[in-house]
Amino acid sequence: MILDLFAGPGGWSHALSVLGSRDIGLEWDPWACKTRSAAGQLTVRTDVAMYPTWPWVGRVRGLIASPPCQAWSMAGKRLGLLDQPLVHQAVADLAAGRDTREELLSACRDERSLLAAEPMRYLHALHQVGAPEWFLAEEVPDVLPLWRQYAAILRTWGFSVWTGILNSADYGVPQTRRRAILIASRVRTAEPPPPTHAKVAEPETLWGPGREKWVSMAQALGWGANDRPVPTVCAGGGPGGGPEPFPSGSRKTLTDARDRGSWVPRPGAVILQSRREGSGWAERHGTRENRGTDQPAPTFTAEAHRWSWSLRSNSQANATTRRLDEPAGTLFFGNRANECVWLGEPVAAELHQEQPEPESIRITAQEAGLLQTFPASYPWAGNKGQVFSQVGNAVPPRLAGHLLAPHLGKHLDPDDFTLAA
Repeated sequence: MILDLFAGPGGWSHALSVLGSRDIGLEWDPWACKTRSAAGQLTVRTDVAMYPTWPWVGRVRGLIASPPCQAWSMAGKRLGLLDQPLVHQAVADLAAGRDTREELLSACRDERSLLAAEPMRYLHALHQVGAPEWFLAEEVPDVLPLWRQYAAILRTWGFSVWTGILNSADYGVPQTRRRAILIASRVRTAEPPPPTHAKVAEPETLWGPGREKWVSMAQALGWGANDRPVPTVCAGGGPGGGPEPFPSGSRKTLTDARDRGSWVPRPGAVILQSRREGSGWAERHGTRENRGTDQPAPTFTAEAHRWSWSLRSNSQANATTRRLDEPAGTLFFGNRANECVWLGEPVAAELHQEQPEPESIRITAQEAGLLQTFPASYPWAGNKGQVFSQVGNAVPPRLAGHLLAPHLGKHLDPDDFTLAA
Protein backbone atom coordinates (compact mmCIF):
# COMPACT_ATOMS: atom_id res chain seq x y z
CA MET A 1 0.00 0.00 0.00
CA ILE A 2 0.92 3.69 -0.18
CA LEU A 3 0.81 5.50 3.17
CA ASP A 4 0.19 9.25 3.22
CA LEU A 5 1.19 11.04 6.42
CA PHE A 6 -0.57 14.37 7.09
CA ALA A 7 -2.85 13.60 4.16
CA GLY A 8 -4.91 16.80 4.34
CA PRO A 9 -7.86 17.13 1.95
CA GLY A 10 -6.26 14.86 -0.63
CA GLY A 11 -3.74 16.64 -2.85
CA TRP A 12 -1.52 13.56 -3.11
CA SER A 13 -4.55 11.24 -3.05
CA HIS A 14 -6.30 12.99 -5.94
CA ALA A 15 -3.10 12.78 -7.98
CA LEU A 16 -2.87 9.06 -7.22
CA SER A 17 -6.48 8.55 -8.36
CA VAL A 18 -5.69 10.28 -11.67
CA LEU A 19 -2.76 7.87 -12.04
CA GLY A 20 -4.98 4.88 -11.33
CA SER A 21 -3.81 4.23 -7.77
CA ARG A 22 -4.78 5.15 -4.22
CA ASP A 23 -3.34 5.58 -0.74
CA ILE A 24 -4.36 5.42 2.89
CA GLY A 25 -4.16 8.82 4.54
CA LEU A 26 -3.50 9.66 8.17
CA GLU A 27 -5.07 13.01 9.02
CA TRP A 28 -6.24 14.79 12.16
CA ASP A 29 -8.31 17.74 10.89
CA PRO A 30 -11.99 16.70 10.93
CA TRP A 31 -12.98 18.81 7.91
CA ALA A 32 -10.11 17.52 5.80
CA CYS A 33 -11.21 14.00 6.76
CA LYS A 34 -14.78 14.80 5.67
CA THR A 35 -13.48 16.13 2.36
CA ARG A 36 -11.41 12.99 1.84
CA SER A 37 -14.40 10.79 2.66
CA ALA A 38 -16.60 12.63 0.16
CA ALA A 39 -13.85 12.18 -2.45
CA GLY A 40 -13.78 8.42 -1.77
CA GLN A 41 -10.30 8.43 -0.24
CA LEU A 42 -9.30 5.95 2.47
CA THR A 43 -8.55 7.78 5.70
CA VAL A 44 -7.64 7.09 9.31
CA ARG A 45 -8.48 10.10 11.46
CA THR A 46 -5.61 10.24 13.91
CA ASP A 47 -2.72 12.26 15.24
CA VAL A 48 0.25 11.13 13.13
CA ALA A 49 2.57 11.73 16.09
CA MET A 50 0.55 9.38 18.32
CA TYR A 51 -0.29 6.62 15.86
CA PRO A 52 1.85 3.45 16.19
CA THR A 53 4.07 2.36 13.31
CA TRP A 54 3.79 -1.41 13.79
CA PRO A 55 0.50 -1.83 11.80
CA TRP A 56 2.31 -0.65 8.66
CA VAL A 57 5.49 -2.72 8.92
CA GLY A 58 5.85 -5.04 5.94
CA ARG A 59 2.82 -3.51 4.18
CA VAL A 60 4.00 -0.18 2.75
CA ARG A 61 5.43 0.19 -0.74
CA GLY A 62 5.47 4.00 -0.87
CA LEU A 63 5.50 6.63 1.87
CA ILE A 64 4.35 10.25 1.40
CA ALA A 65 4.72 13.09 3.90
CA SER A 66 3.65 16.75 3.81
CA PRO A 67 4.01 17.83 7.45
CA PRO A 68 2.05 20.92 8.54
CA CYS A 69 3.88 24.03 7.39
CA GLN A 70 2.39 26.64 9.75
CA ALA A 71 5.42 26.65 12.04
CA TRP A 72 7.75 27.32 9.08
CA SER A 73 5.65 29.30 6.65
CA MET A 74 6.16 32.98 5.86
CA ALA A 75 2.44 33.37 6.54
CA GLY A 76 3.00 32.64 10.25
CA LYS A 77 5.42 33.51 13.04
CA ARG A 78 8.04 31.08 11.66
CA LEU A 79 8.93 29.73 15.09
CA GLY A 80 9.92 26.51 13.35
CA LEU A 81 13.14 28.23 12.30
CA LEU A 82 13.98 28.83 15.96
CA ASP A 83 13.08 25.22 16.76
CA GLN A 84 15.09 23.83 13.86
CA PRO A 85 18.02 22.51 15.95
CA LEU A 86 15.54 20.56 18.09
CA VAL A 87 13.89 19.09 14.99
CA HIS A 88 17.28 18.05 13.60
CA GLN A 89 18.03 16.38 16.92
CA ALA A 90 14.70 14.53 16.86
CA VAL A 91 15.39 13.26 13.32
CA ALA A 92 18.86 12.01 14.28
CA ASP A 93 17.52 10.29 17.40
CA LEU A 94 14.58 8.65 15.61
CA ALA A 95 16.87 7.40 12.83
CA ALA A 96 18.91 5.66 15.54
CA GLY A 97 15.80 4.18 17.16
CA ARG A 98 15.73 6.60 20.11
CA ASP A 99 12.44 8.39 20.79
CA THR A 100 13.29 11.69 22.47
CA ARG A 101 10.26 13.57 21.12
CA GLU A 102 8.61 14.23 24.47
CA GLU A 103 11.75 15.80 25.93
CA LEU A 104 12.44 17.88 22.81
CA LEU A 105 8.82 18.96 22.44
CA SER A 106 8.90 20.64 25.84
CA ALA A 107 11.67 22.92 24.56
CA CYS A 108 9.96 23.82 21.26
CA ARG A 109 8.52 27.31 20.80
CA ASP A 110 5.88 25.91 18.43
CA GLU A 111 4.63 22.41 19.18
CA ARG A 112 3.98 21.85 15.46
CA SER A 113 7.68 22.19 14.63
CA LEU A 114 8.49 18.64 15.70
CA LEU A 115 5.90 17.18 13.32
CA ALA A 116 8.49 17.55 10.55
CA ALA A 117 10.48 14.78 12.30
CA GLU A 118 7.57 12.30 12.30
CA PRO A 119 8.29 10.81 8.84
CA MET A 120 11.64 9.56 10.19
CA ARG A 121 9.84 7.60 12.92
CA TYR A 122 7.87 5.76 10.23
CA LEU A 123 10.88 5.38 7.94
CA HIS A 124 12.96 3.79 10.72
CA ALA A 125 10.22 1.27 11.52
CA LEU A 126 9.60 0.38 7.87
CA HIS A 127 13.32 0.20 7.08
CA GLN A 128 13.70 -2.81 9.33
CA VAL A 129 11.98 -4.94 6.66
CA GLY A 130 13.48 -3.21 3.62
CA ALA A 131 10.62 -0.78 3.04
CA PRO A 132 9.42 1.54 1.73
CA GLU A 133 10.41 1.22 -1.91
CA TRP A 134 10.14 5.00 -2.29
CA PHE A 135 9.55 8.10 -0.18
CA LEU A 136 8.31 11.56 -1.22
CA ALA A 137 8.15 14.61 1.03
CA GLU A 138 7.02 18.20 0.44
CA GLU A 139 7.25 21.32 2.57
CA VAL A 140 7.90 25.08 2.45
CA PRO A 141 11.39 26.09 1.21
CA ASP A 142 12.79 26.76 4.69
CA VAL A 143 12.54 23.03 5.47
CA LEU A 144 15.12 22.13 2.81
CA PRO A 145 18.00 21.80 5.34
CA LEU A 146 15.92 19.23 7.20
CA TRP A 147 15.24 17.27 4.00
CA ARG A 148 18.99 17.25 3.39
CA GLN A 149 19.47 15.65 6.79
CA TYR A 150 16.87 13.03 5.86
CA ALA A 151 18.73 12.48 2.57
CA ALA A 152 22.06 11.86 4.30
CA ILE A 153 20.46 9.24 6.54
CA LEU A 154 18.49 7.55 3.75
CA ARG A 155 21.59 7.20 1.59
CA THR A 156 23.20 5.11 4.33
CA TRP A 157 20.10 2.86 4.16
CA GLY A 158 20.52 2.23 0.43
CA PHE A 159 18.29 4.91 -1.03
CA SER A 160 19.06 7.13 -4.01
CA VAL A 161 17.97 10.60 -2.91
CA TRP A 162 17.37 14.03 -4.46
CA THR A 163 16.43 17.19 -2.58
CA GLY A 164 15.79 20.69 -3.89
CA ILE A 165 13.30 23.48 -4.51
CA LEU A 166 10.70 23.07 -7.26
CA ASN A 167 8.47 25.81 -8.65
CA SER A 168 4.93 24.48 -9.10
CA ALA A 169 4.40 26.73 -12.14
CA ASP A 170 7.04 24.69 -13.98
CA TYR A 171 4.66 21.72 -13.80
CA GLY A 172 1.45 23.34 -15.01
CA VAL A 173 0.19 24.72 -11.70
CA PRO A 174 -1.21 28.27 -12.16
CA GLN A 175 0.77 29.43 -9.13
CA THR A 176 4.48 30.11 -8.58
CA ARG A 177 4.36 28.07 -5.40
CA ARG A 178 7.92 27.03 -4.45
CA ARG A 179 8.32 23.91 -2.36
CA ALA A 180 11.17 21.94 -0.79
CA ILE A 181 10.97 18.42 -2.19
CA LEU A 182 12.64 15.17 -1.13
CA ILE A 183 12.61 12.20 -3.52
CA ALA A 184 14.06 8.86 -2.38
CA SER A 185 14.00 5.44 -4.01
CA ARG A 186 15.54 2.00 -3.47
CA VAL A 187 14.89 0.84 -7.06
CA ARG A 188 15.58 3.81 -9.35
CA THR A 189 17.76 6.90 -9.53
CA ALA A 190 16.07 9.71 -7.64
CA GLU A 191 15.72 12.82 -9.75
CA PRO A 192 13.17 15.60 -10.15
CA PRO A 193 10.55 15.26 -12.88
CA PRO A 194 11.39 17.21 -16.05
CA PRO A 195 9.57 20.58 -16.11
CA THR A 196 6.70 20.81 -18.59
CA HIS A 197 6.23 24.59 -18.47
CA ALA A 198 8.38 27.74 -18.40
CA LYS A 199 7.88 31.47 -17.91
CA VAL A 200 8.48 31.84 -21.65
CA ALA A 201 7.42 28.99 -23.92
CA GLU A 202 10.28 26.94 -25.33
CA PRO A 203 9.86 25.20 -28.71
CA GLU A 204 10.68 21.54 -29.19
CA THR A 205 14.25 20.92 -30.38
CA LEU A 206 16.60 18.01 -31.00
CA TRP A 207 17.76 18.38 -27.39
CA GLY A 208 14.37 18.36 -25.70
CA PRO A 209 10.59 18.25 -26.03
CA GLY A 210 10.12 21.94 -25.35
CA ARG A 211 7.98 23.53 -22.66
CA GLU A 212 4.67 25.33 -22.69
CA LYS A 213 4.21 28.78 -21.20
CA TRP A 214 3.23 28.90 -17.53
CA VAL A 215 -0.50 28.35 -17.00
CA SER A 216 -2.22 31.63 -16.16
CA MET A 217 -4.99 32.16 -13.64
CA ALA A 218 -7.38 32.99 -16.50
CA GLN A 219 -6.63 29.63 -18.14
CA ALA A 220 -7.10 27.70 -14.90
CA LEU A 221 -10.38 29.45 -14.09
CA GLY A 222 -11.70 29.21 -17.62
CA TRP A 223 -11.97 32.99 -17.95
CA GLY A 224 -11.42 34.99 -21.09
CA ALA A 225 -8.99 37.90 -21.34
CA ASN A 226 -11.72 40.42 -20.47
CA ASP A 227 -13.57 38.39 -17.86
CA ARG A 228 -13.80 39.61 -14.31
CA PRO A 229 -14.90 38.38 -10.90
CA VAL A 230 -18.44 39.54 -10.15
CA PRO A 231 -19.18 41.27 -6.82
CA THR A 232 -22.28 40.01 -5.06
CA VAL A 233 -24.36 40.99 -2.07
CA CYS A 234 -23.50 40.34 1.56
CA ALA A 235 -24.67 37.03 2.93
CA GLY A 236 -24.03 34.87 5.96
CA GLY A 237 -21.50 32.09 5.78
CA GLY A 238 -22.12 28.48 6.66
CA PRO A 239 -22.28 27.09 10.18
CA GLY A 240 -19.38 28.53 12.13
CA GLY A 241 -18.17 30.37 9.06
CA GLY A 242 -19.19 33.93 9.88
CA PRO A 243 -20.10 36.50 7.24
CA GLU A 244 -18.94 35.98 3.70
CA PRO A 245 -19.39 39.10 1.54
CA PHE A 246 -19.05 37.36 -1.81
CA PRO A 247 -20.55 33.86 -1.65
CA SER A 248 -19.66 31.63 -4.58
CA GLY A 249 -23.27 30.61 -5.11
CA SER A 250 -24.24 34.16 -5.99
CA ARG A 251 -21.33 34.43 -8.41
CA LYS A 252 -22.55 31.42 -10.28
CA THR A 253 -25.89 33.07 -11.04
CA LEU A 254 -24.08 36.15 -12.36
CA THR A 255 -21.54 34.38 -14.54
CA ASP A 256 -22.69 36.11 -17.73
CA ALA A 257 -22.04 39.50 -16.16
CA ARG A 258 -18.27 39.21 -16.54
CA ASP A 259 -17.46 42.36 -18.47
CA ARG A 260 -19.38 41.48 -21.63
CA GLY A 261 -20.88 44.93 -21.76
CA SER A 262 -22.92 46.80 -19.16
CA TRP A 263 -24.84 44.41 -16.92
CA VAL A 264 -28.45 45.33 -16.14
CA PRO A 265 -30.32 43.39 -13.44
CA ARG A 266 -33.32 41.31 -14.37
CA PRO A 267 -36.65 43.13 -14.02
CA GLY A 268 -37.67 43.18 -10.40
CA ALA A 269 -34.21 42.27 -9.13
CA VAL A 270 -33.09 44.05 -5.97
CA ILE A 271 -29.51 45.30 -5.77
CA LEU A 272 -28.23 45.38 -2.21
CA GLN A 273 -25.25 47.29 -0.95
CA SER A 274 -22.07 45.26 -0.82
CA ARG A 275 -19.10 46.07 1.39
CA ARG A 276 -16.97 47.14 -1.53
CA GLU A 277 -19.40 49.95 -2.48
CA GLY A 278 -18.79 51.93 0.71
CA SER A 279 -21.09 54.33 2.45
CA GLY A 280 -21.49 56.56 -0.60
CA TRP A 281 -23.31 53.94 -2.65
CA ALA A 282 -26.79 54.74 -1.37
CA GLU A 283 -26.30 58.47 -1.86
CA ARG A 284 -25.21 57.98 -5.45
CA HIS A 285 -27.90 55.50 -6.48
CA GLY A 286 -30.65 55.74 -3.90
CA THR A 287 -32.19 52.91 -1.93
CA ARG A 288 -35.17 50.67 -2.51
CA GLU A 289 -37.21 52.87 -0.18
CA ASN A 290 -36.37 56.32 -1.64
CA ARG A 291 -36.12 55.36 -5.32
CA GLY A 292 -39.35 55.63 -7.29
CA THR A 293 -40.87 52.44 -8.59
CA ASP A 294 -40.83 53.88 -12.10
CA GLN A 295 -37.05 54.33 -11.98
CA PRO A 296 -34.84 51.53 -13.29
CA ALA A 297 -32.66 49.65 -10.87
CA PRO A 298 -29.07 50.94 -10.83
CA THR A 299 -26.49 49.30 -13.04
CA PHE A 300 -22.84 48.73 -12.28
CA THR A 301 -21.56 51.55 -14.49
CA ALA A 302 -18.01 50.22 -14.13
CA GLU A 303 -19.00 47.35 -16.44
CA ALA A 304 -18.88 49.73 -19.42
CA HIS A 305 -15.14 50.22 -18.90
CA ARG A 306 -12.27 47.90 -19.59
CA TRP A 307 -10.69 46.58 -16.45
CA SER A 308 -7.32 45.13 -15.59
CA TRP A 309 -7.60 42.42 -12.94
CA SER A 310 -4.89 41.12 -10.64
CA LEU A 311 -4.81 38.79 -7.64
CA ARG A 312 -3.15 39.77 -4.36
CA SER A 313 -2.05 36.52 -2.75
CA ASN A 314 -2.38 37.47 0.93
CA SER A 315 -2.83 40.37 3.34
CA GLN A 316 0.83 40.98 4.13
CA ALA A 317 2.53 44.23 3.18
CA ASN A 318 4.86 42.43 0.76
CA ALA A 319 2.11 40.29 -0.77
CA THR A 320 2.63 39.18 -4.36
CA THR A 321 0.20 40.69 -6.87
CA ARG A 322 -0.12 39.11 -10.31
CA ARG A 323 -2.19 39.93 -13.39
CA LEU A 324 -4.95 37.58 -14.48
CA ASP A 325 -2.86 36.49 -17.47
CA GLU A 326 -0.06 35.27 -15.15
CA PRO A 327 0.17 32.49 -12.56
CA ALA A 328 -0.76 33.52 -9.03
CA GLY A 329 1.87 33.96 -6.36
CA THR A 330 1.89 31.48 -3.48
CA LEU A 331 -1.59 31.65 -1.99
CA PHE A 332 -1.73 31.94 1.80
CA PHE A 333 -4.97 31.01 3.52
CA GLY A 334 -5.69 29.75 7.03
CA ASN A 335 -6.27 32.81 9.23
CA ARG A 336 -5.98 34.99 6.10
CA ALA A 337 -8.68 33.04 4.31
CA ASN A 338 -10.58 36.05 3.04
CA GLU A 339 -7.60 38.31 2.45
CA CYS A 340 -6.72 36.89 -0.97
CA VAL A 341 -8.45 39.35 -3.27
CA TRP A 342 -8.98 40.30 -6.89
CA LEU A 343 -7.90 43.88 -7.53
CA GLY A 344 -9.53 45.71 -10.43
CA GLU A 345 -8.26 48.88 -12.08
CA PRO A 346 -10.08 50.66 -14.93
CA VAL A 347 -7.82 50.93 -17.96
CA ALA A 348 -10.11 52.60 -20.51
CA ALA A 349 -13.06 54.97 -20.33
CA GLU A 350 -14.79 57.47 -22.57
CA LEU A 351 -14.07 61.11 -21.79
CA HIS A 352 -17.69 61.76 -20.84
CA GLN A 353 -17.83 58.81 -18.45
CA GLU A 354 -17.20 59.07 -14.75
CA GLN A 355 -13.99 57.25 -13.87
CA PRO A 356 -14.92 54.29 -11.65
CA GLU A 357 -13.03 53.58 -8.46
CA PRO A 358 -10.73 50.55 -8.18
CA GLU A 359 -12.42 47.40 -6.93
CA SER A 360 -11.42 44.73 -4.45
CA ILE A 361 -13.29 41.42 -4.61
CA ARG A 362 -12.52 38.47 -2.39
CA ILE A 363 -11.59 35.19 -4.02
CA THR A 364 -14.02 32.30 -3.64
CA ALA A 365 -13.09 28.92 -2.20
CA GLN A 366 -13.76 27.23 -5.54
CA GLU A 367 -11.44 29.67 -7.33
CA ALA A 368 -8.75 28.99 -4.73
CA GLY A 369 -9.15 25.24 -5.26
CA LEU A 370 -8.81 25.62 -9.02
CA LEU A 371 -5.63 27.67 -8.61
CA GLN A 372 -4.30 24.79 -6.49
CA THR A 373 -5.26 22.42 -9.39
CA PHE A 374 -8.13 20.67 -7.66
CA PRO A 375 -11.08 20.10 -10.02
CA ALA A 376 -14.03 22.48 -9.81
CA SER A 377 -16.23 19.58 -8.67
CA TYR A 378 -13.98 18.59 -5.77
CA PRO A 379 -16.24 17.84 -2.75
CA TRP A 380 -14.89 20.29 -0.17
CA ALA A 381 -16.42 19.91 3.30
CA GLY A 382 -16.89 22.69 5.86
CA ASN A 383 -17.59 26.39 5.68
CA LYS A 384 -15.59 28.76 3.52
CA GLY A 385 -12.91 29.41 6.14
CA GLN A 386 -12.40 25.69 6.68
CA VAL A 387 -12.20 25.05 2.94
CA PHE A 388 -9.70 27.90 2.45
CA SER A 389 -7.52 26.38 5.17
CA GLN A 390 -7.63 22.96 3.50
CA VAL A 391 -6.76 24.39 0.09
CA GLY A 392 -3.81 26.38 1.43
CA ASN A 393 -2.37 23.38 3.27
CA ALA A 394 -2.66 20.93 0.37
CA VAL A 395 0.01 19.96 -2.13
CA PRO A 396 -1.16 20.92 -5.65
CA PRO A 397 -2.38 17.65 -7.19
CA ARG A 398 -0.79 18.48 -10.53
CA LEU A 399 2.66 18.84 -8.93
CA ALA A 400 2.05 15.70 -6.88
CA GLY A 401 1.16 13.79 -10.05
CA HIS A 402 4.49 14.65 -11.67
CA LEU A 403 6.36 13.53 -8.54
CA LEU A 404 4.42 10.28 -8.20
CA ALA A 405 4.23 9.06 -11.80
CA PRO A 406 7.81 7.67 -12.11
CA HIS A 407 7.45 5.61 -8.94
CA LEU A 408 4.19 4.10 -10.17
CA GLY A 409 5.56 3.33 -13.62
CA LYS A 410 3.01 5.67 -15.17
CA HIS A 411 3.14 8.42 -17.78
CA LEU A 412 1.40 11.60 -16.71
CA ASP A 413 -0.60 13.29 -19.46
CA PRO A 414 -1.11 16.99 -18.62
CA ASP A 415 -4.66 16.68 -19.95
CA ASP A 416 -5.39 14.25 -17.10
CA PHE A 417 -5.71 17.26 -14.80
CA THR A 418 -8.68 19.26 -16.03
CA LEU A 419 -8.72 22.50 -14.06
CA ALA A 420 -11.87 24.43 -14.83
CA ALA A 421 -14.06 21.39 -15.55
